[in-house]
Amino acid sequence: MTGELTEAVSAAQAGDEDAFRLLYRSLQPGLLRYLTALVGADAEDVASETWLQISRDLPSFTGGEFRAWTVTIARNRAMDHLRRLRRRPSLPVPVHALVDLASEADTAEGASETIGTEAALALIATLPPREAEAVLLRAVIGLDAGSAGRVLGRRAGAVRTAAHRGLRRLAALLERQNAVESSVRLDGGSPPRAGGGPSLRAPHAEPADG
Repeated sequence: MTGELTEAVSAAQAGDEDAFRLLYRSLQPGLLRYLTALVGADAEDVASETWLQISRDLPSFTGGEFRAWTVTIARNRAMDHLRRLRRRPSLPVPVHALVDLASEADTAEGASETIGTEAALALIATLPPREAEAVLLRAVIGLDAGSAGRVLGRRAGAVRTAAHRGLRRLAALLERQNAVESSVRLDGGSPPRAGGGPSLRAPHAEPADG
């Protein structure tokens, strides 16, 4: 966590409303993208529940990775929401070109710099749930492997492996997508409409054994 966020957490715990607003502005965009992948159109509602709990439980936060703490709350709220609905909804996302995707040799540490948001979500939607959530936590939220593992109840090495496998699958998907688009251009036709893109099923809660 950056020094600015660390100071904001301390100030917010002391009742500073401006500091709490800073935390919200800093973390809400990533949380909302993550929740959108889990619960689709209900992401705003679940995010609201998340921030209500964050504001209530903030005085009890005793240190560590604050982003991981907030994401854990968000994930728990999302799983509660899905259990209430007794369904696992999927979110249709358009498939766009993913620019500068990390190569097989790249690790998840650099993913946040090379993966775009909406385009990444579209392709992450095609991954197995375990890999999809690992990539979301590493590349979208920006957690390190240890923090992501604590959120998921898995070992850091298992999360790192899942994220790396996910990035490799994304690279292969992008290569195939580019090949199709090139073929369409050569044939003089139109590329497939984005509305028929894949969907991401919300991941099941993972066991703690990694």
